[in-house]
Amino acid sequence: MRARSVPWRALRRTSRRTSRGFTMIEVLVALAIVAIALAASLRAVGSLATSEAELHDRLLAGWSADNALGQLRLAHAWPDIGERSFDCSQGNLRLTCTQLVAATPNPIFRRVEVSVTMPGRDGILAQLVTVLGNETNRSL
Repeated sequence: MRARSVPWRALRRTSRRTSRGFTMIEVLVALAIVAIALAASLRAVGSLATSEAELHDRLLAGWSADNALGQLRLAHAWPDIGERSFDCSQGNLRLTCTQLVAATPNPIFRRVEVSVTMPGRDGILAQLVTVLGNETNRSL
C-alpha cells in the first residue's frame, strides 16, 4: 500500500490559510496579560516609594530622639521625674518629642525615655531609652 501523495499546490494553499496571523481573541488575551503585569508593577513601585518615605521619617525621628538624649548627657544635669513634651523638628519635618523621666530602684540613677511622634499621625516614629547617673552628687 502506497501512501497517497498530496499535490504541492494543495499543500501551499492550506499552509497559507493557517499562517494568516493571530486572531482577535489571542491579541486581546495578550493585551490583558500585559495590562495586569503593568498594573502590578505600578503598584509595587508605589509601595516602594511609600515605604521609603516612611523610612526617611523614622530615620529623622531617631536622630531627634538621639539629640534629646545627647543634650541631657552633655548638660550633666539631674533630670526631674515627670513628663515633658517639646518640639524636635528635623528640617521640614515637624516632630514632637516626649521625654519621660522615671525613678529606678537605685536612687543614683534615673530612667529617661524619649518618644518621637508626628503631629496628625498616629503611632510613635522612634523611641530611645537610657539610664542617667547623678553626676551632680558624686563624690570622687
